Amino acid sequence: MSEDINDITMTSNEADSSQTHGHEATSSANTDEAGSSSATTPTGTEGQASRQSNLQRIQQRKQQVFNWPHNKKLLKLAIYSACQTPDCTCNGWKTPVPQQAIKGNARADNQPLATFNDPCRHCGHILENHVTQLQGLSVNEVNRLLGAVVDVENIFMSMHREDDHDTKRVYYYLFKLLRKCILTRSQPRIEGPLGQPPFERPSIAKAITNFVLYKFQALPQREWQTMYDLAKMFLHCFNHWNFETPSVRKLQVSNPEDISAYQINYTRWLVFCHVPAFCDSLPHYETSLVFGRTLLRAVFKSVCRQLMDKCHSERDRMPPEKRVLVLTHFPRFLALLEDEIFSANSPIWDPDYKQVPPTHLQAILENKGSTVKQEGGLKRGADGRSEDGAVNAKRRRGEVIGDDVGDRTVADIVATINDPNYMCGPDALFQMQAPRDEAAKSEEQRKLIEFHVIGNSLTGPVNKQTMLWLIGLHNVFSHQLPEMTKEYISQLVFDPKHKTLALIKEGRPIGGICFRTFRAQGFSEIVFCAVTSNEQVKGYGTHLMNHLKDYHIRTNILHFLTFADEFAIGYFKKQGFSKDIKLPRAMYQGYIKDYEGATLMHCELNPRIVYTQFTTVIRKQKEIVKKLIDIRQKEVRKIHPGLTCFKEGVRSIPIESIPGLRETGWRSSGGVAGSGRALEPDAEPDLAALRNVLQAVKNHAAAWPFLKPVDKTEVPDYYDHIKFPMDLRTMGERLKARYYVSKRLFIADMTRIFTNCRLYNSPDTDYYRCANGLEKYFQSKMKEVGLWDK
Repeated sequence: MSEDINDITMTSNEADSSQTHGHEATSSANTDEAGSSSATTPTGTEGQASRQSNLQRIQQRKQQVFNWPHNKKLLKLAIYSACQTPDCTCNGWKTPVPQQAIKGNARADNQPLATFNDPCRHCGHILENHVTQLQGLSVNEVNRLLGAVVDVENIFMSMHREDDHDTKRVYYYLFKLLRKCILTRSQPRIEGPLGQPPFERPSIAKAITNFVLYKFQALPQREWQTMYDLAKMFLHCFNHWNFETPSVRKLQVSNPEDISAYQINYTRWLVFCHVPAFCDSLPHYETSLVFGRTLLRAVFKSVCRQLMDKCHSERDRMPPEKRVLVLTHFPRFLALLEDEIFSANSPIWDPDYKQVPPTHLQAILENKGSTVKQEGGLKRGADGRSEDGAVNAKRRRGEVIGDDVGDRTVADIVATINDPNYMCGPDALFQMQAPRDEAAKSEEQRKLIEFHVIGNSLTGPVNKQTMLWLIGLHNVFSHQLPEMTKEYISQLVFDPKHKTLALIKEGRPIGGICFRTFRAQGFSEIVFCAVTSNEQVKGYGTHLMNHLKDYHIRTNILHFLTFADEFAIGYFKKQGFSKDIKLPRAMYQGYIKDYEGATLMHCELNPRIVYTQFTTVIRKQKEIVKKLIDIRQKEVRKIHPGLTCFKEGVRSIPIESIPGLRETGWRSSGGVAGSGRALEPDAEPDLAALRNVLQAVKNHAAAWPFLKPVDKTEVPDYYDHIKFPMDLRTMGERLKARYYVSKRLFIADMTRIFTNCRLYNSPDTDYYRCANGLEKYFQSKMKEVGLWDK
């Protein structure tokens, strides 16, 4: 491989075959940004948007090629296929007459490739002799080879645009590798002195994870979460960074050993991380997962400097909370990280580094086994037994039942999102706000608080500790519920028919829920619920109620009733109570006492839920669903051509006939193909009414920012952020061309104007305020002419 990389001389045959139809891939997939590494820029809003748009264009190009007729695909592959005539050494068909460059706006797809009887300029044999070995290949294999062809042409064009000699050599090596794989119909495998990923242990992602656990272990949950988010953001940026070339590096570093080591890592990064990001025929790896301390030390200061410059330049576009995170906390995070990176004995680089996770995460990690079961859909029944045995047997084998997801898939996803290295995903900022009971659950794990169900008894002995706790609870209720007399509270708390769930902290009760169970009626009445004032706003109330729910599920009591005063209604609503009483009146009338000025509320328990773990499970399930959606999107990423039948006069088609719809998981309501409702276009809109509305909107005082397209010379980065621009002049032109065949199209374009404005501008700008005001005016005008639907 070293010979391949160092040899930049291209044979005339290779150059011919690559240039023959090179313009076909690049006419629709510009790889200036995606393929070139000479510009070292942070992947901020502009860089990432540019990168994404290039990747999308490349994928769109591949989909266009995949949709070609079979013969046209073979004609394309002939350029990269060896002649099958005995003793012929030609490794690709060459056009007999050099093709003229496509000028103007002519599309490459409209140009005839060749015919099967055209002779090869190199060997003289007809083109058909170059494709006989491809005739029996499956559609998937042909498409795989065509995808590699598009990648070869993109690499070829990137190589000729590249000015840096080192980068150019790597492109040429990958170009030759993919050409050979197409010729031999094999999978690309990169072998040689570069080695195979991972190149160093621990990886950068693992070291950053160790750093967060090591440095911020003692922080409170909210502050620890901030550091965790910053680590995710740093890794996300690092994975999408374009590193400086070795030639630029030589100008900054004088040590030959450092330059040599950087050149090796730079080549590895190009081959395994950067180029495969836009050429998916090559195996792709995340930078932070395959590189370690050597690369991070080499680029850290440069990356941090450019990253902070980028953050400061975009500060005015950031929401306030993100601005505080990035400009206040991020520099401190990077400074602490720099100390550990360049420290000679930092523990974060120890391959065997072990650190106990923060206490507020221990419950999640320790209960991983039971959590996985609930996340996978294995829910307990009312009797504690699992679901049907045959169903569980299928689940154990990882099979999918109906539209459900197999346990094996779920287990793989759970293992991914529980892995600290998962921090390097695209979701770089701001996790969901912590649950209300998170702090209380953490304290319970550390044995700082305890929960006990206690009560008085007239038939058996009551220990001294229980009586002291009952007295303490009486004091808490008396202090927190001043409208209740102490005598009434004593009567219920010490009544043997009532029990109290006590929250104990440092040996004394600081809160509790007093309740009475009517077992024959199947419900419990909550009579008192309080937490002492100096211990409130810590999630104790929520965690108390969750413990009470789990206690009642174990005793098979699935209904709560309570009379809530005006100050407690909000709390009970958050705990799942409702004013809609679903329990029959005959079940509770005469059993519970009515309270004047209070509202009766009801809560029905689900026996399949462990309420003390509910928020953890739900959040983990949301992560699983997000991952499943991402997997599903990758599976159905194929872009189908648009429907043309409506242009031919067809008024409606069955939903299931839309190309690609079934692949996304859609099913008709009747379950029978062809039973879906037809897609019928809207009735013809009143063009005169739309014209009047548009003119009224143009004449409005707030319409001045939207009268014409945004000038790129005045706002250079506007079209980097706004991919679907719209303005009132364009809408007028579309209206004249009868583009708006339905009012929904008209409303969609108008709404896009306002959405784009709010997306690009901050809320405190005049443009943002104009968008809000003009949108309200537009809606009122549409209502006046009867074209606005609820």
